[in-house]
Amino acid sequence: MKRLQRTAITALGYLWLLFSGVTAADTTTNSVDPLCSDAELWSGKLITDICWSCLFPIRAAGASLGGGTVPSIATDEKFCFCTDSMNIPELGMTMGLWNPARLIEIVRNPWCSPALGGHKFSASNVRLIATTGKADFDASEMSFFNYHYFAFPLTILLDLFWDGRCNSDGYRDFDLLYVSELDPTWNSDLLAFFTSPETALFANPVAISACVADAVAAATGNPLDALFWCAGAWGHMYPLSGISPTSYGTDPRITSLLATRATASLHRRGLAWKTSGNDALCGGYIYPFIPKSQYRLSMFYPVAETDSNHAIGETTFKWGAGRTYPGPGEDHLYLLWRWQDCCSGF
Repeated sequence: MKRLQRTAITALGYLWLLFSGVTAADTTTNSVDPLCSDAELWSGKLITDICWSCLFPIRAAGASLGGGTVPSIATDEKFCFCTDSMNIPELGMTMGLWNPARLIEIVRNPWCSPALGGHKFSASNVRLIATTGKADFDASEMSFFNYHYFAFPLTILLDLFWDGRCNSDGYRDFDLLYVSELDPTWNSDLLAFFTSPETALFANPVAISACVADAVAAATGNPLDALFWCAGAWGHMYPLSGISPTSYGTDPRITSLLATRATASLHRRGLAWKTSGNDALCGGYIYPFIPKSQYRLSMFYPVAETDSNHAIGETTFKWGAGRTYPGPGEDHLYLLWRWQDCCSGF
């Protein structure tokens, strides 16, 4: 099942290249296109602009190494059993850590990819399924951004940690998983409703007021998984689209909300896994609603968070000041940290 799911989402990457008609002559860099910035991901910033202390704590058999936050849904076991390929049980000890697993770029212009050196793929507008936004909204009312979702198993890329059971989705390389330009639900609240009809349950004052509790909990670094329709101080999770109330300039709150919605939509479609807890020790599994406490975010571009990361819904007053600027600083890249519980064999 997981192999089929990985094949399906990787195929979206191939579709992107197919529909966009990418050739070496079709791309431009930010040196000639100021509307598509270069995040310089594949440079020394890959080392200097990563919060390496955010890997901690690392847990082994219930004992923690280093300081940091352990999610409430993490395993409480010390030892574990998993079956091998021949269905023979193997004894192991539990392991857990925060792992940089995904890279999400939120961009103003379709097909622009700061993570790929500021290249803007020369896709025809006729081939766009999603668009640049709604013409009946102006900049003072609503904003719209596209997103690109990459596999980014940084610790495996740098040979810092193992894979096996501790790499539940099997990705070992930088890989394009999803692009919103090919998703017609991303720029339409109505279409997004039909893919997640539970939206109707939370479009009322009672459900919205419950998000205040989630915002308070997220401010302490512990968002409430039970309130999966809330994104803390960032706003409402539903509908799962790229349209959001705007502010002057690009607000980290808005781009963080859209990065979270993108992750939530992949969970809702069975393309993202739960990797924390006792039931994930032998491998991740499909989980239809985003387990918020499993994830943390850190901005990589334009102004990197190098000393800490933040919980989903954590107020930008604590981490977002000075992390955007007009022009190239309005495209944002986020590193998605995912808590991984696994059973490491002896």
